[in-house]
Amino acid sequence: MTDRALAVVRAGALTTVQDLGRPGHAHLGVPRAGALDAPAHRLANRLVGNPETAATLETTLTGCAVRVRTATTVAVTGAPCPVTVDGRPAPWGAPVRVPAGAVLDAGPAVHGLRSHLAFAGGIDTEEVLGSRAADLLSGLGPDPLTGGAVLPLGAPYGPPTAADAVPHPGPVSELVLPFLPGPRDAWFTRAGLRTLTTGRFTVSAASNRIGLRTEGPPLERARTGELPSEGMPLGALQVPPNGLPVLFLHDHPTTGGYPVIGVVPERFLAPAAQAVPGTPVRFVRLGRRPARAAHSG
Repeated sequence: MTDRALAVVRAGALTTVQDLGRPGHAHLGVPRAGALDAPAHRLANRLVGNPETAATLETTLTGCAVRVRTATTVAVTGAPCPVTVDGRPAPWGAPVRVPAGAVLDAGPAVHGLRSHLAFAGGIDTEEVLGSRAADLLSGLGPDPLTGGAVLPLGAPYGPPTAADAVPHPGPVSELVLPFLPGPRDAWFTRAGLRTLTTGRFTVSAASNRIGLRTEGPPLERARTGELPSEGMPLGALQVPPNGLPVLFLHDHPTTGGYPVIGVVPERFLAPAAQAVPGTPVRFVRLGRRPARAAHSG
């Protein structure tokens, strides 16, 4: 019987198993999890003949290396990086046939942060609440990869999909985050609301899969009290006591007590997965709220 599995040779800074996550469980306190760069995840799966729901490996900054125990087809997308098979250069963003026993190495990101590695058949770890995604906040799903770990692979779904060109947005030179104001924008002064859209913010090195933290001018509060804990959606712009917005990403807590000044729709979140520390951040208001929401204090 064919040993459909891979063994981790180099785990990298942080490599996790991800799929499209487990939405619909926030009422149980379970975050969504899933691939931060969903377009890259979907593309990698398409290139190896998988459905978009198949699990991939999401690397962070330094990539990873694995030894496949059976011949398989692999594709690396997301952050561009050098790809080798047993030390020989292989293409990024294209299907690569990897012989049994060979080591596939996805090196450090040339620009961006996160690459996705798809294997024909997908990573076949056990599902938890309908998903194989690793959730760093709750601990659900498989642990982050460690050297020597073995992950099972599923049976191939079909032949890889040919691609004449692979779309890639290029380096994130400025992270533009369109947001819908509210529900707690009334907790900020007019000056604070203006600072959000005109201030010079950058991505903080403290960012992770839970949230993208920012550095810049603090937002002035109109109220000094605290909220009871309330539900937090994906893309929420929560403002903690230091006044610096935090963009909630896929492993975010499902409740929180700091005011949410706005929400970034999911379709705008993928570039946040590739924004390195120091990247300029610009918040762009998508809609308007009633005048009462903009208190002057």
